[in-house]
Amino acid sequence: MKTILFHGLALAGALALGACNNSATENKADNVEAAAENKADNYEDAADNASNDAAEDRLENKADATRAAGDNAADAIRDNAANGQ
Repeated sequence: MKTILFHGLALAGALALGACNNSATENKADNVEAAAENKADNYEDAADNASNDAAEDRLENKADATRAAGDNAADAIRDNAANGQ
């Protein structure tokens, strides 16, 4: 539960900072990150309810990978915009 609260606060902070830059590219990158964060939170919720440690670890790893993929995709969107693509 602490993890969910922390990530929720982190997401709220990121969205608040993102609101300062209203470009379409930045909004798209923020949306990609937010969607990945939501999906990762769902994995973590499932991990909290897992019946054994192996399943919990697997779901936590999926959450971490999902977050990383979302961050990488958002960074790629921003980099492509910065490079004029």
